[in-house]
Amino acid sequence: MCSFVEINYICRPMNKVLVIIISGFLALGCSDYSKILKSKDYNLKFEKAKEYYHDGECSKALPLLEELLSLFRLTAKGEDVYYYYAKTNYCSKEYFVAAYYFKNFVKTYPGSERAEECLFLGAMCNVLNSPKPTLDQTETIKAINDLQLFMNRYPESSQQDTCNTIIKGLRKKLEVKALNSAKLYYHMERYNSAQVALGNLLIDYPDTQFKEEILFLIVKASFMLADNSIKVKKEERFKETLKSYYKFADAFPDSDEFKEAEGFYNTALKELDKIKTNQEL
Repeated sequence: MCSFVEINYICRPMNKVLVIIISGFLALGCSDYSKILKSKDYNLKFEKAKEYYHDGECSKALPLLEELLSLFRLTAKGEDVYYYYAKTNYCSKEYFVAAYYFKNFVKTYPGSERAEECLFLGAMCNVLNSPKPTLDQTETIKAINDLQLFMNRYPESSQQDTCNTIIKGLRKKLEVKALNSAKLYYHMERYNSAQVALGNLLIDYPDTQFKEEILFLIVKASFMLADNSIKVKKEERFKETLKSYYKFADAFPDSDEFKEAEGFYNTALKELDKIKTNQEL
């Protein structure tokens, strides 16, 4: 039975006859769907499921296809049911479930003309599951790998440009995540870890748009590491600060952070002079 409380509330100011007519249509619709759910005519169920899917009523199509999935598995319609079940989960925004069935479709029906579409949509499920940069990026990495797999398998696909654009955006997300992690090390005063993480960022993303910020942070981290080191390590580490400064100054001589970086450089020079003087005594 369908409840008409919401309809009655919405239509309160309307003519009672109109409310009765609308309620009647809803009751008829619910009754028809209930009959389809209970029906033993599985071909009818499949046709109605496709109809619901194409009409955007995926919540209605899903229970029907779920039942038919095992019933039609070894029949001529098995591929069709599997395909629509995966697509209906995608339509319902059940991306983890959809990803599984799209990928399994490709394994089960590798020669299908739908395999290309399913491999792409399986990758897109991971793209849509990819969270914001502050969270774990496992799904982002999966998405990049799956998109790359799709591009390798279907080099002539019309989706190649789309895949490249999406991968670029996903890599940017990983880049931001890595930069935030490096900054966290710095704020936790784990300066050596910060230096390593920042250096790896430049290796992994040589064309990064954050290069100026990264090089400046390396200067800061190297100085703080040297300044907080035991005496026997200070000389070597202050020399590293000088090297970091040279790289930053050469790459970004007009940087807004140049004066601050120069301050670290000058202090490092003074500390090295002190160390040298003490060694000569």
